[in-house]
Amino acid sequence: MGSIRNVGVFGDSILKGIQIDDENNRYRVMNNIDFEQISIKHQLLIKNYSLFGCTVKKGCSMLQKRLENGKSYDIVVIEYGGNDCDFNWKDIADNPYKEHTPNTPLDVFYRTYRQIIRVLKEKCVIPILTNLPPLEPQKFFNWFCKGLNKDNVLKWLGAVNSIYRVQETYSRMIEEIAFETRTHLADIRSAFLEHKQLDALLCEDGTHPNSEGQRLITETFLNFKLQEMPA
Repeated sequence: MGSIRNVGVFGDSILKGIQIDDENNRYRVMNNIDFEQISIKHQLLIKNYSLFGCTVKKGCSMLQKRLENGKSYDIVVIEYGGNDCDFNWKDIADNPYKEHTPNTPLDVFYRTYRQIIRVLKEKCVIPILTNLPPLEPQKFFNWFCKGLNKDNVLKWLGAVNSIYRVQETYSRMIEEIAFETRTHLADIRSAFLEHKQLDALLCEDGTHPNSEGQRLITETFLNFKLQEMPA
């Protein structure tokens, strides 16, 4: 990549490195994404601003505030969608016949992502988007609907695999945005899907990458070649 570049990473718990601690079954930072190795290989200075539970709207606000406060980046990595495509499962369990929408409706997700890209490109910052690691729907359902009326949730869902399809829709939207705006895309999802045992890459909640999954994310960034992507 040439001379050293400053990189800001803006994402959610995936790039924050959140995992489930096997000892207490709770979330904590266990980040085996090797940003140091990535920094050395690509001659980068990386600052990770990723936050647990962050959505694209909150991430957009965070990024704009940092830019307004004079923070300077050559490259910004954007990784959102996992929380955006999620639902209020308790509300669904309590009211299965109501209409329920994701935390960030798809049209808002689309517009906000494009806004982030526009702001960065106006400041001559190179954006790199990442798509979403696939989730394992049954594990996801068991974890996030724990203690809820699962029969009611299924009445609304129709099938457990619907969780996967919603998340896939948001991931594909990121890919479409990258194509439409000629923005670089780090294809994390394909790396996971090409693995023979997806289960072995995810925590018990079916969505957060475990240490093996995080190492696969590291490999994706190590193999990423900026100069081969569209300008």
